[in-house]
Amino acid sequence: MLYTIINTSIPFMKKITVPLMFAFCVLLAACGSETTTSEGTTSTEATQETATGQSGVQDDASQKNVVQIAIGSKDHTTLVAAVKAAELVDVLSNTGPFTVFAPTNAAFGLLPSGTVDGLLKPEKKEDLADILQYHVSVGVYKEEQLQDGQSLGQVNGSNITISKKDGKTIINGNATIIASIPASNGIIHVIDGVLIQTKK
Repeated sequence: MLYTIINTSIPFMKKITVPLMFAFCVLLAACGSETTTSEGTTSTEATQETATGQSGVQDDASQKNVVQIAIGSKDHTTLVAAVKAAELVDVLSNTGPFTVFAPTNAAFGLLPSGTVDGLLKPEKKEDLADILQYHVSVGVYKEEQLQDGQSLGQVNGSNITISKKDGKTIINGNATIIASIPASNGIIHVIDGVLIQTKK
């Protein structure tokens, strides 16, 4: 009796089992190609979100600040190294506004041999910071606003003197403005000499 029931059930089970197996395989394939996270997003979507999150945003449209401009200039690698050594990057990246008189690499090269290397040593950080702060004014001073005989107070507490000659703007009698670049937090005046401050 039992044999008869089982024997007659086999064709019926085959009819049910084949469609079930096919449906199970389709379900496995679907699950393997895309999984869902606990937040309801698929793993593919999660990967894309990670790649384009806040850390992946590249801002090429906004105007650069004075530090970013200097870093992007091949003529100011010495100045950038000095700013980093003096730990002034964050300060000069603030809203400001600042007017930065930025000596070129060639300008630093005019200093006595060993001067720059000596100032970049850790024990000279305060002296280096003082020199760099002598090259920064608070406020935005465009070249056309600088007048002959004008005196500007610098961040380190000393003053620089402006002079005009043959249409050129000269700082402290030895550094000429050769270019001016607006920044998001001020302006950079590229100069061909390092500003030497008089004794306080």
